[in-house]
Amino acid sequence: MRADVRIETERLILRPTQAEDFKGWAEMMADPETARFIGGVQPAAQAWRGMMTMAGAWHLTGVAMFSVIEKATGRWVGRLGPWTPLGWPGTEVGWGLHRAAWGKGYATEGAAAAMDYAFDVLGWNEVIHCIDPENTPSARVAERLGSRMIGPVTMPPPFEHMPVNAWGQSREEWAKNRLSVTRPPAGRP
Repeated sequence: MRADVRIETERLILRPTQAEDFKGWAEMMADPETARFIGGVQPAAQAWRGMMTMAGAWHLTGVAMFSVIEKATGRWVGRLGPWTPLGWPGTEVGWGLHRAAWGKGYATEGAAAAMDYAFDVLGWNEVIHCIDPENTPSARVAERLGSRMIGPVTMPPPFEHMPVNAWGQSREEWAKNRLSVTRPPAGRP
């Protein structure tokens, strides 16, 4: 278990899920636009179960997405990071941000830090990002990270019918790409 993990970037704090994150998590999952590519709109009770799944994964395995805290405000703005549920098509670093955090470059900034963590601490040899073909903002984040589109993958139930492309890169590719990852200009994801 790695419940004491805390990663700081220029503008973000990444840490394991805590009970205080629920308000922001539930807001994110209730918004049709933010929830569209991360499981769909969920009522508060279902969002709570999803958040508890992430917290439980931290507790049982030491690997789960981080809660993303905006340093300037202390506000919960999303979740991102390593994710490897049973049947998943690979070792993923994924992201999902509250609408209030869109267009600030937080997905790229946080995912880069999470990829460093996945390769340097978890010892992963490859990272993928599972992205719906219609989710062009996430595809742009993957490109900024230096990931390439690998192709379609099949997700485990209950998501097996969702169209998903894997984007990704190896540890060696990230060692080269990491140097060129910069924060995108204002107004970009």
